[in-house]
Amino acid sequence: MAITTFSSFKSRNYRLYFFGQSISLIGTWMQKTAVSWVVYTMTHSAFMLGLTIFATQFPSFLFSLPGGIVSDRYNRYKVLLTKQIASMVQGVLLTVVVFAGNYTVWEILALSVVLGMINAFDVPARQPLVHEMVNDKADLPNALALNSTMNNLARLIGPALSGIVLEKFGAGTCFLLNAISFGAVIISLLLMKLPAYIPSTIKKKVTAEVIEGLFVLPYNTLLPIFAKAVFNGGAATFGYINSFIGLGAVSGAIFLASLKPGADLKFVLLINTIIFGIGLMFFSHISYFPLAMLFAVVCGFGTMSQSTICNTIIQVNSAAPMRGRVMSFIAMSIFGMLPVGSLLIGFVSQKIGAPNAVLCQGIIAIIIAIYFSNFLRKDKLDKKEASQFEEVEDVIMEKI
Repeated sequence: MAITTFSSFKSRNYRLYFFGQSISLIGTWMQKTAVSWVVYTMTHSAFMLGLTIFATQFPSFLFSLPGGIVSDRYNRYKVLLTKQIASMVQGVLLTVVVFAGNYTVWEILALSVVLGMINAFDVPARQPLVHEMVNDKADLPNALALNSTMNNLARLIGPALSGIVLEKFGAGTCFLLNAISFGAVIISLLLMKLPAYIPSTIKKKVTAEVIEGLFVLPYNTLLPIFAKAVFNGGAATFGYINSFIGLGAVSGAIFLASLKPGADLKFVLLINTIIFGIGLMFFSHISYFPLAMLFAVVCGFGTMSQSTICNTIIQVNSAAPMRGRVMSFIAMSIFGMLPVGSLLIGFVSQKIGAPNAVLCQGIIAIIIAIYFSNFLRKDKLDKKEASQFEEVEDVIMEKI
């Protein structure tokens, strides 16, 4: 089990990246948690929570395509290193604003927009660079699954730490720790020994590169409301909710990393979507905190596979020269829908309440799973027909 689950750790570069990025992501989740909590305590508005997510993610949607082009045109290693340094600077600016005092919610939102623009260059460079970090390409699916484990482990630890730090020392300390945490991933990148960068000899216009690359609503937005209004808690409660979701996601990521090569990832995606929907439906209307956290774990387990499985399928099947642009379109789909969904769910929860809004999200997840099951059934029938055709063709060829 251990050999299968951590097989990509055989590569030194990936080991460095994993541990450096893990520390950085803990800081990132601390900042995310602190920003949402600060905005909610300043405004007590579900809509403003949605606007905060929108401010961070919509700029990433707008700039993801240029990010993909930059990733394919230039040295991805240098692009990623520059992005990490820029993120550290943003964390320092946020720290200074908060420690200076008398800040407004609009200053927080403005710096969130800056972070969103920076993040647009992250996914298109970081995900394809994993290919170069892993020596044995057969370990790539395992490395991508461990990436999800890394992110969700940070989600387990980061919000819990953030909740404690928020109550003891305030938001400024959370932002400062996040800025410092970027040092770990920057050092890990500097210690790597990657193959020499070979620039592409084919230069195209940007528009040509765009054309070549082309061929459930976010429930996290409402978690501060659940922490304060449903469970009558504070910043620590908000951190614990995120951490229990992270615990479920870590479990799901380890499960994916442990799957044998050739496993039916589409079927796993279907089952996890159903689990996600059921978890949301129960979580939405349970006011007893320990029991609600059980279903928070279920939500985390169910939702984890969505991006990981899709990312694995796409990365394995995309051509290396176009990988940055392909990932930029995936990032666009995520960063485009999540901020719009955050605004929508914030607006809806103002009308029907956060618990009912999350219940609706669970129902939508089940509907999506039913629709996807029909697609999966058709896909299996098509593969069966193709297999039968190949068998008949082989028989004919033997007779000839």
